[in-house]
Amino acid sequence: MKLAVLSETRPGERRVALVPDMVAKLVSAGVEVTLQQGAGLGSYFDDSAFHESGARLAPDAKSAADGADAVLKVQAPTPAEVETLPGGTTLIGLFQPSSQIEVVKKLAESRVDMFSLDLLPRISRAQGMDALSSQATVQGYKAALMAADMLPRFFPMFMTAAGTVPPAKVLVLGAGVAGLQAIATARRLGAVVRAYDVRAASRQEVESLGASFVEIALETKEGAGGYASAQSEEFLAAQRELIGAQVAASDVVITTAAIPGRAAPLLVTSEMVDAMPAGSVIIDIAAESGGNCELSQPGSDVVHHNVTIRGTANLASSMPTHASALYARNISNFFLAMLKDGEFKPDFDDEIISATCVLRSGEVVHPPTRERIHQDVT
Repeated sequence: MKLAVLSETRPGERRVALVPDMVAKLVSAGVEVTLQQGAGLGSYFDDSAFHESGARLAPDAKSAADGADAVLKVQAPTPAEVETLPGGTTLIGLFQPSSQIEVVKKLAESRVDMFSLDLLPRISRAQGMDALSSQATVQGYKAALMAADMLPRFFPMFMTAAGTVPPAKVLVLGAGVAGLQAIATARRLGAVVRAYDVRAASRQEVESLGASFVEIALETKEGAGGYASAQSEEFLAAQRELIGAQVAASDVVITTAAIPGRAAPLLVTSEMVDAMPAGSVIIDIAAESGGNCELSQPGSDVVHHNVTIRGTANLASSMPTHASALYARNISNFFLAMLKDGEFKPDFDDEIISATCVLRSGEVVHPPTRERIHQDVT
């Protein structure tokens, strides 16, 4: 069984799909691992550490992938990278396939099978493979640190001879994995934290971290697998009106609301930003999927009415060592679940395998991606 790990070529991507301790685990399971030279340097894992763990090193992507039964990556390959993948191999990563239509088409033409971990069903058996959650943990933590660094005021309360400095007031919108980690980190830094989520069930988790849950008298729906579901435009308009007062009373707003496969819901309007205190900060984790703040620009800071709005881009990659270590465990667990008696034999009767499969034998089998391709054609 041969497995290849390729360097990431997307701009700004510093993670790597496997780290040395996971290479050792796979080698002990009878897997031959080949790593493209330099693939781990952005995450501070050098080639010698991979070699000592049992990996073979290859000078480029094409030679690393040559003869591989499966290829591991973090992000989707570029169209140029697709050319380096041998037909009949299996590609595994965190690909967001509905937003990578041209790449999916090229992979289908090359008859490369494709599995995407962002499609993993939220069941207990899949928890160790849940790359979305592991990377969201990194995002939430880093978002709170960013906010503390950018805010021109202290996060904690200080009692000094010169007087008392009140703590910062932080509002977290969305209490999924990223939101909960942002809450926990902001609390550790000493801020007073409030949080809101459309899922009423998240209240207990928010309060267990020492934050206050914002009550908004609206009927909500919870989506499949514990995710928030898409709400009507009428609901979102009413929600924004009620959230406005909470935003205006905050020094920091961290927005984390996302719906898998859909555009992020608009929660913070420019009028809400106008009402925030001068020097306030908004960190929009959802900027790449449309943004929770109307003013967000992915990868940029926007200053509006003396409020700085940071639209984050690939935030997990800003902490590549631990982000890679967590991701490597997820993808290794997923890969090992497809090994049977030392051979690569995905069981398509397993809901984990079937749900994450995007391409099989040249056919697009993931319905939303297939629908997107059909829309492009018509």
